[in-house]
Amino acid sequence: MIKREWEKKLEPLTVRILTAVRITGLSRSRIYELIQLGDLETAKVGRATLIQYQSLKKLTQS
Repeated sequence: MIKREWEKKLEPLTVRILTAVRITGLSRSRIYELIQLGDLETAKVGRATLIQYQSLKKLTQS
């Protein structure tokens, strides 16, 4: 599938826990700790916990 140039620049709004683990290299339990501390913004959709991509990005840039 060929992606258009503007599609390559799009960032997701949210990511699942396992995706956050892959992106950051942090453990799953550490991701949950950061959620509990309020360092990562989340949203629940059904049973899934979604992490706001921008808060994940802020965490990795600091």
